[in-house]
Amino acid sequence: MKQNELYTEKNTTKASKSFQRRSFLSASAGIVVMLGLGFVGAQSKTQKLLRPPGGQNEDAFRAKCIKCDRCRSVCHTSVIGVAPIEEGFITARTPVMKFHLGFCDFCNQCVEVCPTQALEPFDKQTVKIGLATLTDTCIALNYGGCTLCFEACEYKAISLDDQKRPIIDADKCNGCGVCEKICPALVLRSYIGGTVRGIEVRPIVKEAII
Repeated sequence: MKQNELYTEKNTTKASKSFQRRSFLSASAGIVVMLGLGFVGAQSKTQKLLRPPGGQNEDAFRAKCIKCDRCRSVCHTSVIGVAPIEEGFITARTPVMKFHLGFCDFCNQCVEVCPTQALEPFDKQTVKIGLATLTDTCIALNYGGCTLCFEACEYKAISLDDQKRPIIDADKCNGCGVCEKICPALVLRSYIGGTVRGIEVRPIVKEAII
């Protein structure tokens, strides 16, 4: 075999090994990232998420959801978004409620288009997506004068005390999110750099039975 042919063969072999080594390192780095953001994250996340109506059984929902995006596409109020990668690989891209974008009127369209029944049929009279909760940025609590959430709630879940501060009735609130969507606190108080509205729909956390 000629010397130049040997030289070419050696270079090809070295290049091939170098490529394989780079590919292995890239794949390993990808796995580490997925473990860091995904599988480990999926196991470490304990906070419940706000799911569309019919998806309140989290274990059953995760087992059936195929992240097809049909529920988000059909939502006419644009309240359905997707969970970010920070929530874990398994949870990422699954539908979650984003009440700063819209609200839920329980139209049932998301349930109807779900191909796997991850979103199950629900009773409009009893379903609860979450619970409206007042925050420290509530204008009525801090300054008074704002009653928008009270006026917007068609379920009469919000009343006013003698100083016209909102009071939330947990039994009547179904977590529709109209109050959060309409709350002006984020705009009126944005100069302080806040990102939290005066009222937010939060997951319902049931106390553990000991």
